[in-house]
Amino acid sequence: MKKKSKRILTIVALIAIPIIMALVFIANYLAKGVGDSVEKSIRGLYDISKKFDSTDLAKIDSLKKSLVIEFDSLKAFEREVFNEINCLDNGCEGVFVGPEFVNGSDVAHQFSNKMSGQVGDKLKALYEERKYSKVIFSEIKISTKGMGSGNVIYILEIPFEKVKEKCDAYTSFDHVGGWNHKPALAKRKSELKDVLMEGDKLNISDLKTTPEGLQEYWIQWRNKIKQSDCKP
Repeated sequence: MKKKSKRILTIVALIAIPIIMALVFIANYLAKGVGDSVEKSIRGLYDISKKFDSTDLAKIDSLKKSLVIEFDSLKAFEREVFNEINCLDNGCEGVFVGPEFVNGSDVAHQFSNKMSGQVGDKLKALYEERKYSKVIFSEIKISTKGMGSGNVIYILEIPFEKVKEKCDAYTSFDHVGGWNHKPALAKRKSELKDVLMEGDKLNISDLKTTPEGLQEYWIQWRNKIKQSDCKP
């Protein structure tokens, strides 16, 4: 009787294991398909939003809302789908879609770092081209979807404005933020004190938040190397 039971269990196992493996394969395949679909939607949206000078802002906003709705179908997806920032003379904007944590570090923090670096590079490039500019803090837009779920979409828009005098421009940019906790602004100000020209102060935005609890301060200042001739 025991031998018969063992034989039955062996047969069940031999049947079940391939079925389980097939189901895992199908689930991964479907997840990839969902991810690819979302990626195509994002890239289409992103190609449109690259036209930062477009007057049809309502259409761009509508597309972004559609993208966020489609993201609701991305449940068990665990690979990066999209991570890109585009900068033009009047601003930088970017989109990240993928896992919320990478190597133990939260994506919002990583993507904000990436954006800060590219904004700083663009402001320096504009300065060299005599297109003196600074970030318009009041018009920065940040939005998140899915924080806390394992997957997230993070959209950032950081617009610039031209200034008449080169010493009114800013050529360095940074941020300090947190998710569901107050950003360590005092610590970041202390960390940045040595990068300032004598007599200068950091220009710091109001606290920017999303309904899901992402909080960010954005910071700009005159780079003491790039704008060394602006010393008092």
